[in-house]
Formats: sequence, structure tokens, C-alpha cells
Amino acid sequence: MRSPTRSPTRSPKRSPYAPAVALWSGVLSAVLLALVAAEWGPLISLDRVVADGLHDSAVRSPALTHANRILSDWVWDPWTMRALIAVGVVWLWWHGERLLAVWTVTVSATGSAVQQLLKAAVGRDRPWWPDPVDSAHYAAFPSGHAMTATVTCGLLLWLLVRFGVGRRPRIAVLLVGAVSVVGVGLTRMYLGVHWASDVVGGWLLGVCLVAVAVPAYERTVSRAESRRDLARQD
Repeated sequence: MRSPTRSPTRSPKRSPYAPAVALWSGVLSAVLLALVAAEWGPLISLDRVVADGLHDSAVRSPALTHANRILSDWVWDPWTMRALIAVGVVWLWWHGERLLAVWTVTVSATGSAVQQLLKAAVGRDRPWWPDPVDSAHYAAFPSGHAMTATVTCGLLLWLLVRFGVGRRPRIAVLLVGAVSVVGVGLTRMYLGVHWASDVVGGWLLGVCLVAVAVPAYERTVSRAESRRDLARQD
């Protein structure tokens, strides 16, 4: 009888679409980064139109703005996302999945490092308003909130799949994750602390990182199992 807590690393599941997702999200991320760095006129104009419209709404609707601040600063805050990763890592470590726990921490930390390096390299100014409804630190591109939420939700969903969690829980987590990823990006734009392209950049980079990291881990586990099998045969 199979144990319900059987280690996923003993029966690795491949992610066949991850390389294609990594390629396309990487290409789109690079193109968007180049356009932002070059301050391409049509993109800057579109960002400004979206930002102006959302800011006007935020100023006129203080209750909705307050709700967006709660969602952005507490529910979907990067530290909330990191706390979810920490819970997952502790669970993995407790169940003997030390390599997977370290890998999860590493991917999450890499996401934070990449976004900070790009912020420093691009140095994009955040939207400026004479009547701001919120404030934020560091440069604008990419959105740290959007990228952190994407990486966190992507990792957690993949871990559930890898552990063979049932279809209904996976669908529930997928829906909650999708709402969180899209929602946090929209709140950052609504609060006037990010341009639309900052948020899209954060989404693309987060998807790319997870899509690169997942098959890398699967290959590492597969090679380790192959070496163990060869050792047993010898």
C-alpha cells in the first residue's frame, strides 16, 4: 500500500511545457526590459494613460483605495508571500525533503535578488503625483510585488503537483494563486506606485524564473536517481 506522504523525489514528474514557457517568457521579458530602458515612446505613453486613469479613480474612491492598500500591503505583500514559502520549506524539511527545501528557498531568494538588481540597473522612476494615495521605495521596474507573488504561487502549485495532491485542492490553489498574482499587480497600478509595464515585467520574470528552475530541479533529481541505480547494479 502506497504511503500518502511518499517523497516526490522518488518518482520525479517532468514538466514538459516548462522549457517553452521559459523561452517565451524570457524573450518577452528581455524585449520589455529593452523598451523600458530605451524609454520607447508608445510604451511610455500607454503607461501614462493607464496610470492617469487609475489614479483619478483612486483619488475619487477613498474606500476602494483603502481596500487596495490592505490587499497590497498585507494580503499580497512580498513578506506574506515569503512567509508562505517559509511554511512550505519547514514542511519539506520536516518530511525529509532537504534538497527540495533548499531548492525552494534558493529560487525564492533568487527572485528577490533579480528584481533588486534590475531595479538598480534600470533605475526607472515611479509615477509621481501631486496628490498620492500611497508610496513605495526603490526603483519601479520590475514590480517586486508582482514578481514575488508569481514566483511564490508558481512554486507552491508545482510542489502540490509534485506531491500528487488531489485535483480539487490543486484547482483551488491555482484559482487563489491566479487571483493573487493578477490582483497584486492591479493593486500596485491602482495605488499609483507602478506603471503597467512594471507589473507585466514582474509577471513575466516570475514565470520565467519558475519555468527555468523547475526542470533544472527535475534534471538534478533524475541524474541523482540514475547514479544510484547504476551504483546498485555495480
